[in-house]
Amino acid sequence: MIITYFGEQFFKIGQGELVLAFNPVSKNAKSDISAHFGADIALTTTNHSLYNGIEQLSHGERMPFVINGPGDYEVKEIFVKGVMSDALVSNKKYINTIYSFTLDNIKIAFLGALSNPELSKEVQETIDSPDILFVPIGGKTYSKDVSLLDPKEAAKLALLFEPKLIIPMSYDSASLKVFLKEVGEEDAEAVDKLTLKLKDLDGKEGEVVVLKPV
Repeated sequence: MIITYFGEQFFKIGQGELVLAFNPVSKNAKSDISAHFGADIALTTTNHSLYNGIEQLSHGERMPFVINGPGDYEVKEIFVKGVMSDALVSNKKYINTIYSFTLDNIKIAFLGALSNPELSKEVQETIDSPDILFVPIGGKTYSKDVSLLDPKEAAKLALLFEPKLIIPMSYDSASLKVFLKEVGEEDAEAVDKLTLKLKDLDGKEGEVVVLKPV
């Protein structure tokens, strides 16, 4: 699998011919992120222009199957579970959907625009020891209008789930520095994209990979 990061929470995961996208940034967002590609599956966690730009994920006849809320889904032999949590946009509570699924035998959990580290039992059971955990760390200042977990909350929550690999998102240099210190990974590698197979995760425990936006 190949993981590419465009900024905010916009990720592309490729596995063979299959392409998944997470939280694409809409044209309507006042952002300089403008990645556009064809995807098979699009997952959006929060109904906000920073995360719901599905129009960015079609190319020719390739139109994504859209998953945009809690529930159980099966698409192209991938089982996706979405569970409800909290997002905070302009001081109003929104639904944030946390997604969990397995791709190429690698269990992935994507926390989205999570604002509240207090998670329900259902959410905790759904995430449960993922191989890869995507976690927002930017706090209240990274994204205009959107309040996210701050770096210390994010670190505590990430370690609670005992992932093999942690990928921070929605970060700037200040929040990243605090987060890496909190998880004891000050020397974490920063890469342009991450190419990964299941065997690459052997022996890893709470390791952080910092993906640089392309």
